[in-house]
Amino acid sequence: MTWSIVAKDPQTGHFGVAVATRFFAVGALCPHGSGGVGALATQALINPLYGYKGLRMLADGIPAEQVVAALTAQDDGRDQRQLHVIDSRGRNFAWTGQACVDWCGHKVAEGVSVAGNMLAGPAVVADTLAAYQANMHKPLAERFILALEAGEAAGGDKRGKQSANLKIWTTEEYPILDLRVDDHADPLAELRRLWSVAHERYIPFSAAFATRDNPAGITSRPAIDKLIEDFHAGRSPA
Repeated sequence: MTWSIVAKDPQTGHFGVAVATRFFAVGALCPHGSGGVGALATQALINPLYGYKGLRMLADGIPAEQVVAALTAQDDGRDQRQLHVIDSRGRNFAWTGQACVDWCGHKVAEGVSVAGNMLAGPAVVADTLAAYQANMHKPLAERFILALEAGEAAGGDKRGKQSANLKIWTTEEYPILDLRVDDHADPLAELRRLWSVAHERYIPFSAAFATRDNPAGITSRPAIDKLIEDFHAGRSPA
């Protein structure tokens, strides 16, 4: 019921997941991740436990391939599942159960994987991956949006459109960016609009969030205003 992309940015080390589907609120339980640990997507007949168990295993240093093997081995419903995982070292691995609905499958490349089921055809996954790889010079979030747009242009979810999500983790357990489109006639267009709106204040403001290295974050209102002012002063005109 979904196609998704999971990646580690080779320049920044940030992790991300982006996903689109003809299903309600895909961002609630499909994408999981943590800064410095890894990321994964669980889909088809989704198993939310994969996210929490998988992240604990990744945090213990277990490689992506072993995480996928362990999670699916413990699950009698594995033939109905789809899962792809990337670990802290950028190693990734994917599983598509044999009972997933056609078209279903996955592609794994260096630092990135794409998986989908109930799709219009294999071009959805192939074009998503190709668009991601063709835009490595762009920010990770923009790369993800372009990738999903390419997959949609190739037919996307064969049932139609409803929701999309984009999550990025930098250094912390929480995502620095979480764009949720839970129910929309054109979810990827709405995702792109939210990405644009996020640049108004949210993205520069996020530099003030508490982190492991600075547990209080930036709390000075003038300093936060300066972050936002400097961010916009440094942006190229549209």
